[in-house]
Amino acid sequence: MVDLSRRRFFTRNVVADTSVRLPWLTAPERFTDLCSQCGECVKACETQIIIKGDGGFPRVDFSIDECTFCYQCVQSCPETLFEPAQSEPWQAVAEISSQCLAKQNVECRACSDICEPMAIRFNYAVGQVAQPSINHEQCSGCGACVAVCPTSSINVSNVGA
Repeated sequence: MVDLSRRRFFTRNVVADTSVRLPWLTAPERFTDLCSQCGECVKACETQIIIKGDGGFPRVDFSIDECTFCYQCVQSCPETLFEPAQSEPWQAVAEISSQCLAKQNVECRACSDICEPMAIRFNYAVGQVAQPSINHEQCSGCGACVAVCPTSSINVSNVGA
């Protein structure tokens, strides 16, 4: 698997890393200083979306599955990196790019079918297929919509990243 984040260094348009951090982190900006890279969170993740990324640090990969907010990654971690389960797991929301089939006038609603909080809705428009819209207030950032998208046009990123 090629890590494209390293290749970005050599491109003219440097793209910021918008990958979603692990849920419930107390100090995301100090994560690489505090994480011991033990891999316990990777083993504990029930949907296996936490993988070892650059330098062995865990990261979330929504192309595999969704986050169920089970809290097992936090419970397995020997470090004190995380907030209590009662707090919000992260400030992350989904975004749909122009590669979306519906935006190409092809009927597809896979993302809204899988969206449990019903944050993705399709609005009817004259002369084209229904167009997707995301209610960011309802979006939990779980990433369920990412893995089911046939064109990989949905990305979940941290709010303000």
